Amino acid sequence: MANNKEKTYWPHMIMGFLLIGITLGYWTVKSATSIPVQESNEYMLKYQQADMNINTILEKKAQFDKNYNIELTHAKMLKEKIEHSKVQKERQSVALVKGKNIFTYKVMQKDGTVISDANVTFLLTRPHTRKDDVYIENIPFIDGQYKVENIDVIKPGRYTLQLRAKIGDAVGYSNISAYLKP
Repeated sequence: MANNKEKTYWPHMIMGFLLIGITLGYWTVKSATSIPVQESNEYMLKYQQADMNINTILEKKAQFDKNYNIELTHAKMLKEKIEHSKVQKERQSVALVKGKNIFTYKVMQKDGTVISDANVTFLLTRPHTRKDDVYIENIPFIDGQYKVENIDVIKPGRYTLQLRAKIGDAVGYSNISAYLKP
C-alpha cells in the first residue's frame, strides 16, 4: 500500500476555470445587450423592405442612372482626411452650419435638361442612429431646382444627406456625407 499524502489541485483548477468562464459569459451578454441596435435606412427604406426588394430597387436605380443625374448645388464642401486607413484618402463632405440649413438639388436628364415633375424625398440622418432623422416628402420645385429649407442641425458630428427622386418607374438616389464641426 502506497501512502499518498500529496495534495492534488486539479479539482480546484477546474472549478476556477468554470467560474471564469461563467463570469466572462455573463459579462459578454450584459455588454451586448447594453448597446442599442439601430436599423439601417439604406435606400430610404427599412432594412427588411430593402432586403426583400433589393433586385427591384437596383433595376429601378440602373434605369434612373442611365437617363438622369442628381446634383447637389450651392453647398460648401469640406475635404476630410481619412486617417486610420492604410491608404491615405480624402473624402468630400458637405459643411453644415449650426442652425437652419438649406439644400438645393437638380434632377436632370443626361443632356442637362432639368426635370420639374419628379417626386423627390429628402432624409437627413446620422450614421448609426435614427433618433435625429429629418424626413421630408414631396420637395417643391422652385426656380429650376428642388429646395429643402429650414433643416435645423444642432448636434455636431457626421450626417448623411439622402435624396430619392422618382420619375415614372425609375428611382434614383443621392447619398452625400455631411459634417457639422463642434
